[in-house]
Amino acid sequence: MGTSTKPYLLRALYEWCCDNGQTPHLLVWVDARTQVPLEFVKNNEIVLNVGPSACRALKIDNDWISFSARFGGVAREIWIPVGNVMSIFARESGEGMGFEVETEESPDEAPPAPEAGASVPDDEPPPRPSGPPSLRIVK
Repeated sequence: MGTSTKPYLLRALYEWCCDNGQTPHLLVWVDARTQVPLEFVKNNEIVLNVGPSACRALKIDNDWISFSARFGGVAREIWIPVGNVMSIFARESGEGMGFEVETEESPDEAPPAPEAGASVPDDEPPPRPSGPPSLRIVK
């Protein structure tokens, strides 16, 4: 199988949100490979505003999403494996796309070093829902 379509779709939907004056958000499954502010994680999930006014140096490559952002006034470096993105959506309209969590780690790529003193939940990804795919709005 070739390269995953997921990072290409994430980049396209991010651009679509920005071009249409909407604010792109990511819903992310948090596990040991994810570097996010744990105080904002609920049920192993976090919603992140990745709009141009909320984050700096956003990079969506084929394996990782990285950027810096302020949380409670403190600058934090964020690292997310593309496989952990559950959805990307526009805050204003809820339009977007949902994805399955991909938990397999590429053998030639190690996750970034976690923040000092950070502990991350090591739970399994959520069970796969039955029925047709749907996107939920998370506020």
